[in-house]
Amino acid sequence: MKILKERILKDGKCFPGGILKVDNFINHQMDPILMKSIGVEFVRRFASTSINKVITVEASGIAPAIMVGYLLELPVVFAKKKKPSTMENMLATTVFSFTKNRSYEVCVSKDFLCPGDKVLFVDDFLANGNAAKGIIDLVKQADAELAGMGFIIEKAFQHGGDELRKQGIHVESLAIIESLDNCEIKIK
Repeated sequence: MKILKERILKDGKCFPGGILKVDNFINHQMDPILMKSIGVEFVRRFASTSINKVITVEASGIAPAIMVGYLLELPVVFAKKKKPSTMENMLATTVFSFTKNRSYEVCVSKDFLCPGDKVLFVDDFLANGNAAKGIIDLVKQADAELAGMGFIIEKAFQHGGDELRKQGIHVESLAIIESLDNCEIKIK
């Protein structure tokens, strides 16, 4: 996706340790026009896939997931990082955050992730694949089906995408970062 790649090169910031900061247009301040284009591209890439629900993890995946859900006219569910006191009938799993360097429990109500659902997972980043693994676990617990996974940015050098693809999962990444060595952004 050319417009996204150009924006990453123009406005993305690299930090030591393989960190790419895109908070000025994707995951803190958002560019809604770019986010709409991202949603359109995900819809195009998953056009032949049977989906009845979009799922993500709060918070950075919500905007692209909403765009995809809006365009497909499907409900969007986001796994919560804190269990609400009002949530009953819950599915939960533990996810390790590369960015925050800690584990947290994510949960979703069984009322919104149901047996037979065919879900598309949408998120901002794919690095080691930990959030994706958590969603895979929740989908299995719900006896639902994972139709595919879409990521705005994949860090290929962290190999999460390789692992998901080896499992036979349909993975689509709109921009693939080959390297952040010496804080230089290299896009595939």
